[in-house]
Amino acid sequence: MKIKYILVAILTCIIWGTAFAFAKIGFEYVEPMRLSGMRFTLAGILLWPVIYVQKIKISSFIKHWRFMLLFAFLQTFMQYGMFFMGLDKVPGATAAIIIGAGPLFVAIMAHFLLANDRMTLRKIFAIVIGLAGVVFISLTKGEMMSSGYSFYIGILLLVVSNIIGGFTNIMVVKHKSNISPVALTSFANFTGGLMLFIVSLFIEGEKGLGYPVEFWAALIWLAIIPASCFSMWYTLLQKPGVKVSELNMWKFVIPIVGCVLSWLLLPNEYPDKSSLIGIITITIALLIFQLPIKKAHEDKR
Repeated sequence: MKIKYILVAILTCIIWGTAFAFAKIGFEYVEPMRLSGMRFTLAGILLWPVIYVQKIKISSFIKHWRFMLLFAFLQTFMQYGMFFMGLDKVPGATAAIIIGAGPLFVAIMAHFLLANDRMTLRKIFAIVIGLAGVVFISLTKGEMMSSGYSFYIGILLLVVSNIIGGFTNIMVVKHKSNISPVALTSFANFTGGLMLFIVSLFIEGEKGLGYPVEFWAALIWLAIIPASCFSMWYTLLQKPGVKVSELNMWKFVIPIVGCVLSWLLLPNEYPDKSSLIGIITITIALLIFQLPIKKAHEDKR
């Protein structure tokens, strides 16, 4: 990957990593599915001025409406519905670690679904170490939590969210078209957000909008994250020479940022041995994946 693509990927992951702490702030006032619906609907609206400036035609939405609707259902409604419900059941730092293992799931799916992104022994080694980190953090933190099965349900929801997220990345790569990443992001966020919000009315009940400034500040930032990050990420996925598994490996930045901000901003969260070991284990796995491959045969001098 070109250095400029790597820098954009790292910046995107740093911004993504802030979502865990701010979502926890939002949960103090709103149920998870309602917050997710409000967040993504607003995120889709935030991109409308960009669509106007870039002069993206409505015909591009109509031409690819089936793909975009399926993508909105999977990427926003399913992936982030499960993400927010899972995040509500586990500490923000723990959720950041589990989501940070997402690149390992992507690598597995890319092997079976993309011809130019096959598994190697190095990838397998990294995946085993990374998944060991996920299992370790799940078991040790589960024993420490008083919520019992609720914690493990949260872990399961986050893992499934990871898998769906990896599949939607591959969908973008496999869908050979000139669809605008901004248009795709806006449509997926707005449509999926509306789905989440409508479902929340039946599941979580209807509530007013009399929230404090702290909530609205958190909501606006939560909306800016997907509006900006997904636009940049899908743009990178469409660049020539960028492999979905290699790009997703840069998401090792997310658990570090997510944990640090959760420890700094949330009153009941603090560094502990299991969290630090989980971060180190998963980061080692992802760094192993990034090690340069030596050529089997070097040119003779």
